[in-house]
Amino acid sequence: MDETRSSPGTQEAAAEIDSLILVDDADRELGYLSKAECHRGRGVLHRAFSLLIFNDAGELLLQQRSAAKRLWPLYWSNSCCSHPRRAETMEAATHRRLQEELGLRCALHFLFKFQYQAQFDAAGAERELCSVFIGRAVEAPKINRDEILAWRWISPEALQAEFAGSGADRFTPWFAIEWERIWRDYRPALAVLH
Repeated sequence: MDETRSSPGTQEAAAEIDSLILVDDADRELGYLSKAECHRGRGVLHRAFSLLIFNDAGELLLQQRSAAKRLWPLYWSNSCCSHPRRAETMEAATHRRLQEELGLRCALHFLFKFQYQAQFDAAGAERELCSVFIGRAVEAPKINRDEILAWRWISPEALQAEFAGSGADRFTPWFAIEWERIWRDYRPALAVLH
């Protein structure tokens, strides 16, 4: 989810060689593989997470992915997403990445897991078992420009209208999958965030 074209000396170039956690359908660890290898071809199933951060008004923080991203550059997506690294807990990974990408700290609440495969082009894909979390930020994000081109707050109703309209193809595939389920099954959970 945070695959970036590497360039020498960047934080993301070092992350390319990070070992991600390979899993089976039941989320049991099977081994480790570099992030670059996990995203080649049709992808190798690995553990991931997706964070949806809301403000006090109940609006969701969306990010537009950097043009440097290898997969889905310039697409709009959820607030933050990534992978736990080898020997890193999900809790540590989610808070690390929230700070690295958005400069935020907040409590996160687990909603659900889902598995998907999405092909970007012949060379790369996402194939993940993704845990989805929600949280509420009380401060403004301080975005990492290496990761994020733009960001915006949007109400759940306005976001749902965008997905129902002609702009649905501007969003990443994992975000489209998780938002559909959140809108259908978890709207009451969103109400308690503001």
